Amino acid sequence: MSNTRKTTGKTTSKSSSTGRTNATERMRAARAQAERSDRIRRRVVVGAASAAVLALAAGVAFAVGGSTGSGSGSDATANGPLVVPANATGPNGTVISYGKADAPHTLEIYEDFRCPYCEQLETSTGRTIQQLADAGTYKIEYHLATFLDKNLGGKGSRTALAAAGAALNEGVDKFKQFHDVLYANQPDEREDGFGNVNRILDLAGQVPGLKTDAFVKAVQDGTYTPWAAKVNEEFNNSDVTGTPTVKLDGKKLDVLTGGKAATPEQFTAMVKQVTG
Repeated sequence: MSNTRKTTGKTTSKSSSTGRTNATERMRAARAQAERSDRIRRRVVVGAASAAVLALAAGVAFAVGGSTGSGSGSDATANGPLVVPANATGPNGTVISYGKADAPHTLEIYEDFRCPYCEQLETSTGRTIQQLADAGTYKIEYHLATFLDKNLGGKGSRTALAAAGAALNEGVDKFKQFHDVLYANQPDEREDGFGNVNRILDLAGQVPGLKTDAFVKAVQDGTYTPWAAKVNEEFNNSDVTGTPTVKLDGKKLDVLTGGKAATPEQFTAMVKQVTG
């Protein structure tokens, strides 16, 4: 926004004061508009039902192009044979379960690896979510999505999910650790950092024992990219329209209020309300 001034004829001291006041007000309005623009830029459209376009306040469409990098996430691998990773559960192997199978309750978590609100929840409360699962309070069922690739451009969500499938094939614990590493190192939503296979493999190195020859080959070849597409398809067929969405025994938990993730204490309290 630019400020313009127009002067006609002589200006009295009173009109000069008024002009300065108006200019100050315009500057304040400009700063307020800039702050609003920044907030809008930082928000991600998370409606799974529509391919919304993230826009700047100036009305310029904002989309992220695909990152360079060979392997997983390419159109060729997306249309390849369907390979379901070992340890997958649910319809057509599209669900990832973590925790004790005989736990009395089920916590469903719907996420997209590129979603910044998912990152906020995982990095602030993820440890508590896992601890309650490890304690047997509930088992976790992950329902993952790749719709932000469509909304923002690029292939980061799909590439990360395919790599998570390769990690799941190595073991549920390996998936969980890799899942946490991805969120701890999530790139800015304006970038498509997860679309780069080399970046994904670097992050996988943070999980002890994950980078086996089979894992590296699966990530580079995009072995589980068709599976990632199936997982996203199952997500789209659900009644969930945004991420993160968390349900405990089918009851939606309010884990995101005003763009802010629930704290560990708030999350624990919500769980106790359902489980008694």
